[in-house]
Amino acid sequence: MPGPDLAARCDAEPKALRRSDFRVLRALPTRWSDDDTYGHVNNVVHYLMFDTAVNGWLIEAGGTDIRTLPAIGLVVETGCRYLAELRFPETVTAGIGLEKVGSSSVVYRLALFGEHAEEPAAVGRFVHVYVDRGTRRPVPVPDEVRAALSLLG
Repeated sequence: MPGPDLAARCDAEPKALRRSDFRVLRALPTRWSDDDTYGHVNNVVHYLMFDTAVNGWLIEAGGTDIRTLPAIGLVVETGCRYLAELRFPETVTAGIGLEKVGSSSVVYRLALFGEHAEEPAAVGRFVHVYVDRGTRRPVPVPDEVRAALSLLG
């Protein structure tokens, strides 16, 4: 079971992380277009994978389509440390962990694992701030999202 020091481990010793350090794992197939001219998944795709993993999981775990909520989660910060290459046609496993839940924000800790790799290819940080759909002013994290987040511990 993941410990409370996930954020510290992601920062201090990211190569020591394993799939078992994350409560949620999501499979993400790579696409032909994900590889760049250097023969590996382009760095921008890592951010797409983080976004896809978190939002896909929120929809499934929360039992509601987050796109229909009156509050929306805007990404206000992301970060990624690249540790190894990913390549098409791998299926990548995204690990999702929780660093912090505030009144209107959520900080996720993430990792991407290659298909047969024990060490992460990348570790990341992803911050959502919830805002009113119309006014774009911060609002509390929706109850549906908080319910899903409770599964992350």
